[in-house]
Amino acid sequence: MTGRRGGDKNPSRQRQGAGPRRGSGEGKPLRGASAKAPGSTISRRRNKGADTPAHTVTRRDSKAAVQETLATGVQTLVVAADEAGMRVDRFLTARFPKLPFAHVQRIVRKGELRVDGRRVEPSQRLDPGQKVRVPPLKLEAEKPAARSAAREQDDRAFLASITLYEDKDLLILNKPFGLAVQGGSGTTRHVDGLLEALRNGQGEKPRLVHRLDKDTAGCLVIAKTRFAASALAKSFRSRATRKIYWALVAGVPRVRQGRISTYLAKEEAGDADARMRVARHGDEGASHALTYYAVIDTAAQKLAWLSLKPVTGRTHQLRAHAAHIGHPIIGDPKYFNVENWELPGGLQNRLHLLARRIVIPHPRTGRPVDVTAPLPPHMQQSFNLLGFDTSAYDPIIEAPEE
Repeated sequence: MTGRRGGDKNPSRQRQGAGPRRGSGEGKPLRGASAKAPGSTISRRRNKGADTPAHTVTRRDSKAAVQETLATGVQTLVVAADEAGMRVDRFLTARFPKLPFAHVQRIVRKGELRVDGRRVEPSQRLDPGQKVRVPPLKLEAEKPAARSAAREQDDRAFLASITLYEDKDLLILNKPFGLAVQGGSGTTRHVDGLLEALRNGQGEKPRLVHRLDKDTAGCLVIAKTRFAASALAKSFRSRATRKIYWALVAGVPRVRQGRISTYLAKEEAGDADARMRVARHGDEGASHALTYYAVIDTAAQKLAWLSLKPVTGRTHQLRAHAAHIGHPIIGDPKYFNVENWELPGGLQNRLHLLARRIVIPHPRTGRPVDVTAPLPPHMQQSFNLLGFDTSAYDPIIEAPEE
């Protein structure tokens, strides 16, 4: 991998109208968002043995008709050609943009949503022509509170302050530590909600195309159009997008550069934020996860600064893999369980993981956009204390892409 590394003092930053940055370089494809909710031409029918009216909704339908059916009964949505390969949860969110993502996850998890008559996982991808049975959604009860002009202005200003790159198709944010990407139980402020302030004149809202854990800082890619969302999602799925993460871990790996290949599965099926465990091939819910790592610098034998390149994008992949090789990430509340280990003085007990760099093909031109994020304040403090130089050579650039 080649490309220009951005320094922390002058992070990469481009604005509207600037061309994409060239370069090359790679936690998890997310909800592909779509433009406005589709509308509908509705054909009413009855399910055998059911009293609730069902509706077959195609992409040609009118928006008003779809909204009308939300609370009236079961619907059957037909997957369109441009929705091929979309995850089930993202498909539903794309069709009903105002439906809270937590509600989407809940109805899929409980089996209330069916694809061609079968229960599915939220991550299952769809084929054109498949029929997605959706239960009554009752959207009226879950509408977000009205947004004031002052709040929208504040949200726009905040997003501008954390923008690393922007053009008419693409937005890359420097997501701060502690800010969730999506809403959930008890989460009221999150990136997806902030993006409401960036709706364009046609009512189109920018869409998430992947996600970072709440306590992971760094590069987060946002699509500003439906076309960009589709193209960027394909880049993540095909692994044309390359990501580099930096982490501070306990101890120093004996092998300075290595490859971690395991299967990962959730300890509690259905829990979106469940701890991941190393599983065996063939175990229920297990997916292959591959990460390359390299040691950049060390602090005696107490701490190591690692550069990590995830080839796959599984939930908590880097955190679980670091713990698996015996070097958990500092401040990780889920995976740090080294007995009798004490946090060195001056280091904050916060997750020391940064989505440092992302290189992604531009959705319109195909040219690589190469963006680097600065260290978040708590990691900068730790690096200063330990004497780490962020301009040091990063050996991960020599790691394979597969």
